[in-house]
Formats: sequence, C-alpha cells, structure tokens
Amino acid sequence: MEILSNFDSGNIVCKSNKDPSNIILEISPDKGGKFFQWFYYRLSGAKDIDVTMRIINAGEASYTQGWLGYQALTTFDRKEWTRVKTEYHDGILTINHKPNSDLQWYAYFAPYSLERLNDLIAKCQQSEFVEINSNCLSVEKRSIDIIKAGSSQNNDLVCWIIARQHPGESMASWLMEGLIKKLILEKNTLAKRLLDSATFYLVPNMNPDGSFHGFLRTNAKGVNLNREWETPSLSDSPEVYNVRELMKRTGCNFFLDIHGDEALPYNFIAGPDGVPSINQKQISLVRKFEKALCDLSIEFQDQYGYPKNQPGKANLKIAGNWVAEYFGCPAMTLEQPFKDNAKNPDSIYGWSLGKSSKLGITVLEALDKIIPDL
Repeated sequence: MEILSNFDSGNIVCKSNKDPSNIILEISPDKGGKFFQWFYYRLSGAKDIDVTMRIINAGEASYTQGWLGYQALTTFDRKEWTRVKTEYHDGILTINHKPNSDLQWYAYFAPYSLERLNDLIAKCQQSEFVEINSNCLSVEKRSIDIIKAGSSQNNDLVCWIIARQHPGESMASWLMEGLIKKLILEKNTLAKRLLDSATFYLVPNMNPDGSFHGFLRTNAKGVNLNREWETPSLSDSPEVYNVRELMKRTGCNFFLDIHGDEALPYNFIAGPDGVPSINQKQISLVRKFEKALCDLSIEFQDQYGYPKNQPGKANLKIAGNWVAEYFGCPAMTLEQPFKDNAKNPDSIYGWSLGKSSKLGITVLEALDKIIPDL
C-alpha cells in the first residue's frame, strides 16, 4: 500500500502504512504553522481490503468542532465523491473504508484543481461579453484571474463576487463554477437580464498558492487573506492588495464573498452588521437577498449562523465588512458547510460539489431579485 499527496491541493503525511488496520496519518500545517484541517491524499494497493486510517493530529486542528458529525469524502474516478464512515474520538479522526479499486482518493471536501479553473477561464474568454484581467499575481506569481462580464459599456451597476480566500474551502470554487456557467457559458434569460443590468467582476480563486499547497486558510506567506482588507500589503498579501485596488477603480454596488464553515452544518449569510457607517438601505438589501436565497432553495436558511456584531464593532479587516464600509453597498459573506446540510441531509453525498454548484445558480436568481433596488 502507498499513500501520496504530492499533487495539486494534496495534503497528508503518512507516518505508517504497514498495517492496513492501523494506517497512521498527519495533516501538514499551513505556512506559518498556525492553521490546518484540510486533507487530500491517494491510497493505492488496497483493493478489497478493509482499511482503517487514523489522522492522529486531528485534535490539534484549527476547528476541532468541525470533526463532530463529519464524514470524509472518497472517490475512485475523481468525479463522484461520496461520504465514507468517519469517527472522531480522543483527538483522532478515523476513516474506515474498503476500496473496490486499485486507486482511491480521500479528502476533506471535493477538491477543485487549478487546472479545472484554467479550463473554465479558457471557456469564459470565448464569450463576447467577457474580458479576463490577469494582472493580479499571488505571492508565488500565480495568476488571480478576474472575469469581467457585461453586455453594455454603459452599465452603472457593478457587482463583485469573489471566492477561495481560504484555500481549504473548495466548495467556494464549486459554487463559483455553477454561477459562472449559468451567467456566461449558457444562454438563458436570467443571464441576459443580469448582464444587461450590471457589470460583473468574478474572482473564482483569490488564493491559488494556498490552494495548490493544500493549505486550509493562508497564502504562501502564511497570511489569512480575509484579515487583510483594511491594510493589505504588496509583500505579504498582494492577492488582496491588487484586487482591492481594482475594486476602488471600478466601484462596487454589490459584493459577495464565498466561503465554507467547518463547524456549522448549514448554508447561511454573514452580513455587515456592526460596520460603523452601515445604513438602512444596506441592511435592507442584505436581508432581501438572504430572504430570496431562503425562498429559492431548500438548501438555504437564516436561523443559524454567526452572532451579529454590535454597532460599530465589525472587524474591517474582513472583506465583506471593509467593502460595506468603503463603498456603502450591500456586502456579505456566504458560508457553506463541510458537513452534511442539516436542513436537507443526504446520507450518500452530504453537502456536495453538485449541490454547491446549484447554489451558485440560486445566488444569481437571488441577485436578480434585488438588482432593481441597488
């Protein structure tokens, strides 16, 4: 048997694989050593063998509450990811499985590779309504591609949607793929109406370095990008610095930042409550967007989420809060679960890449409800 993770987004250290009933693994930390939880690896040579894989440093992970009720994902064809028996006890995450193929992959959530993103970008640039801005580079000089989409040069409204500031939250990429396909690659009345109404700036992956290295939360400098928006730097957080500078030039009437939450088994919105200059119009539009998501999808809800900030106490280092303060527009974070969605559970797939992609379409449908009021 062999366990490897030396590929795009891979992360695991195999400490022992001599006994299939007691394979010992550890998750490698992000740059800087502060964060870890994401894992992704390949097991070979275990066809028709009952294997027990123990991640022995799970109890030291960034969000240990995320292991409670969590089921890992596995695939043999790298297309269909299903949940597999997983238990967390005494600081150890144990995955039990009997592969029916020579090669089997396991991950914290369905991975989304940089190559898949490049394929998506290549298709987008063939649209007459699209321009690709590749001037923003990461710490390690990977391109942060920004898709500009709109059918009119005279659109006054500007909508920004970004994803994957935290690289381990791969469901953000799947949501963006579903959204981009609906808005740009498919001909439909919803896309036409939106592209006629606004110019979109879409950033499918804000943190390509962290994604490639299999990090949970940081870039190649060990920086949490979603704590850099108030004072980003070209040296430590060029990803945020460059995107923010472009945003200042384009303006922003609507902002959405796509994430994933380790602990909460729900999809939900985290709004700009507590932003010092928040106004009633911003609050009203955020609530209207949130309600539209709930009305449009059984997968969404507004009962569970993060505690609201007290007036004037919002952290302006966070993207949604900084954008709401600087531009005075509705700005928010959309969180998805790593676990199954408790509101609409699925014992086979859990919260999945397919459901996440479909939610991307729902985001556009909800945005369509509020665009006339922006």
